[in-house]
Amino acid sequence: MPIKPCRPAWKGTMTARERFNRQMHYQSVDRCFNMEFGYWDENFHQWPLFVENHITNNSEADLFFNFDRISYTEGKIWLNPGFPQGVVSETATTRILMNSEGLLAESPKDGHDTIPHYIKASIVTPEDWKRCKAERLHRDDPARKVDIAALKRKHPPARDYPLGVYCGSMIGKIRNLLTFEGLAYATYDYPEMVEDMVETSCVLVEDYLDQVLPHMDFDYAANWEDICFKNGPIVSVDFFKNVVMPRYKRLSKKLHAAGIDLWYSDCDGDVRPILPYFMEGGINCLFPFEVNGCAHPADLLKEYGKDLHIMGGVDKIELAKGPKAIKAYLKTLVPLVARGGYIPFCDHRCPPNVKPDDYLYYLDLKEQMFGLN
Repeated sequence: MPIKPCRPAWKGTMTARERFNRQMHYQSVDRCFNMEFGYWDENFHQWPLFVENHITNNSEADLFFNFDRISYTEGKIWLNPGFPQGVVSETATTRILMNSEGLLAESPKDGHDTIPHYIKASIVTPEDWKRCKAERLHRDDPARKVDIAALKRKHPPARDYPLGVYCGSMIGKIRNLLTFEGLAYATYDYPEMVEDMVETSCVLVEDYLDQVLPHMDFDYAANWEDICFKNGPIVSVDFFKNVVMPRYKRLSKKLHAAGIDLWYSDCDGDVRPILPYFMEGGINCLFPFEVNGCAHPADLLKEYGKDLHIMGGVDKIELAKGPKAIKAYLKTLVPLVARGGYIPFCDHRCPPNVKPDDYLYYLDLKEQMFGLN
């Protein structure tokens, strides 16, 4: 059944694609690009406006709230096949699950969202990596071949929305295989293994880009590197600079040759210690830019000027405090939206402790501040 929007789309004279590209390149726009990053799974069970309207996921929510459309495309650029998934064991309150990356994780039976407690990593030693690479990371895997004709049908050249190309993860997915602690140790215990993992990831992305870039007109590139927490990156700055950044440069060269000059990285936490090397490598946009783990977006936009772009940065802690706090925080973003290169939305998935009425107030206020000329 088609999703019936609960609110009209923001008025405008541009297409979403034109608006996004102009806004992120500091050019005049009819209004701000209107988007959000999504919601915790619990919101779809707890928020009455979702439950009563049968909204069950983030894609449906985007249609429900009538946000501007934005999309990206990706290929088979990591494990294939993944590890077999399933329940390994369980207690009265928890389950031990194996995920597609081969990690054993303890998960609560009640289904509430939480950071998984990982018990065992799929890769610990170079021998583990050698076996995984041989079994799951073949460059000539037929599944890695892109159906260009199908991709063009899905995202035609005359589309009216921005389309990104996903450039994978040079170190974040490796963190998933090794676990947080495992990656921190492995960069010292097995640095050659970790570098080979980074190189393997880079080569697979290069193979994908070589297939799609000549045939598609992308508006931006995307990357996922969830390797920071409130005290900075998991890996050392030197390791990031010397091992990860050179691979970004290789990908960036291909992107720039295809006319793509906006590349965001989804990296939570305090990215400031490695931000210079993100940018030197070609990643020039932060997403969704967690405020409490890092800084107010104005701080970094002032420091880096128009070389840096940010998408996100609306403090979810303030959203949970109610209308007065929401209005006060959005006021601090007015000059950032006006300068360009910045799109405001919740600085990660919106949590269920934000009241639905307050969230609707937030959306209304965004439109009043940023959606009307």
